[in-house]
Amino acid sequence: MILKGKRIGVAFTGSFCTYEKAFRELENLVRTGAEVQTVFSQAAASIDSRFGSPRDFLARARQITGREPILTIEDAEPIGPGQLFDILTVLPCTGNTLAKLANGITDSPALMACKAHLRNGRPLLLSISSNDALGMNLKNIGLLLNAKNIYFVPFGQDDPVKKPNSMTARTEYLIPALVAALEGKQYQPILC
Repeated sequence: MILKGKRIGVAFTGSFCTYEKAFRELENLVRTGAEVQTVFSQAAASIDSRFGSPRDFLARARQITGREPILTIEDAEPIGPGQLFDILTVLPCTGNTLAKLANGITDSPALMACKAHLRNGRPLLLSISSNDALGMNLKNIGLLLNAKNIYFVPFGQDDPVKKPNSMTARTEYLIPALVAALEGKQYQPILC
């Protein structure tokens, strides 16, 4: 398989409603033979929600990957100098993370992982999940679509009637989007 032996970072941010899909894709990545390392933002590693507890999420990540998740900014910083990943994906990438990434803010392990990884000119793949993607965050999506080495998992509106500004990635396209990004290409169609 094309991802066998690839070093893939997976950064979790706080869109807990998408975690079931995210963990399913994490399992799929490991099945490809990729070497997978997770990174958790502070929110992802500390907030209890109706979708589960951080203790359970961290345990599940350990069980799937066989590795301890990266949980601090200090532990994420060496990703850059060590060139630890061939590709990094933010799965899910919240509106908060989008905004901070687009504006150069590095205040969580996930964002430090992105910054450290991008400094090496390596691909970053965003799997967005934002209730304001077609609102205040649309400008940030536009900035990131135009940024070098940043790619997106195809995404679209998840509930146009009840949440008209909300968009989420179609995580079933994660693996083909990773393969395309490793080749320096945006997987298409980006909007679905």
